[in-house]
Amino acid sequence: RMPASVPEADRRHRASAAFSLSFLSLVFSITAFSSSYWCEGTRKVAKPFCTGENKGDLCIRFNSPDANNSQAVQYIWETGDDKFVERKFHAGIWYSCEEMINEEGEKCRSFISLTPASDRGVLWLSIVAELLYVILLLIGNILMSVEICYYSSVIDGLKINAFSAVVTVLAGLLGMVAHMMYTTVFQMTVNLGPEDWRPHTWDYGWSYCLAWASFACCMAAAVTTINKYTKTILEFKHKRKKLERSLKIQYKFPDN
Repeated sequence: RMPASVPEADRRHRASAAFSLSFLSLVFSITAFSSSYWCEGTRKVAKPFCTGENKGDLCIRFNSPDANNSQAVQYIWETGDDKFVERKFHAGIWYSCEEMINEEGEKCRSFISLTPASDRGVLWLSIVAELLYVILLLIGNILMSVEICYYSSVIDGLKINAFSAVVTVLAGLLGMVAHMMYTTVFQMTVNLGPEDWRPHTWDYGWSYCLAWASFACCMAAAVTTINKYTKTILEFKHKRKKLERSLKIQYKFPDN
């Protein structure tokens, strides 16, 4: 009895590992998709003129006592980078936010509206692919959980295992395409987007890393599921050969 129970325990361990990886991938993908930290960086913004009680390094002081006199000549002694202040920003699939000067909080606007019109279709394809990625991951998780809890038939479990493997592989491919399309759109937006948004320096943020971590977990779950399916098929073939051999022996040497 022990040799028969070992493969069954091994199959359950593999199923649990695949489900854990797929569930982790789903959590990562939802978190990344809903956040706005795919890309982070700084923008160089011209300092505003100091008005009222605003003083310090974040604004340019008037040399004329009459602030409302548009005819007054204003001499700005600051040169080069002193005229500008760096403002942090972060952007995701849905919106982009940047720090306010002389105020607390952030100002956000839709990233779709910032994207050049020629690349907006690619961005929408990326969004649709991300949504399908999440949906397929959810279906894969449901199938894997059903497989773990379904004990009545090994054959039925094998069918569910095969279907969940196909769904997970498709999810991984969609996720990879979606992430790559967003990367392309963001780089085009940096070059061709509105001048009042273009970053001075930028790099990929934690959400972007989380999205690719989700893809890695998804593909690991797919490999584990396919490996489990293949191993189960090989076990069935091995048992079938053993049964055929025993039947042949019984046929040649029947008991008297």
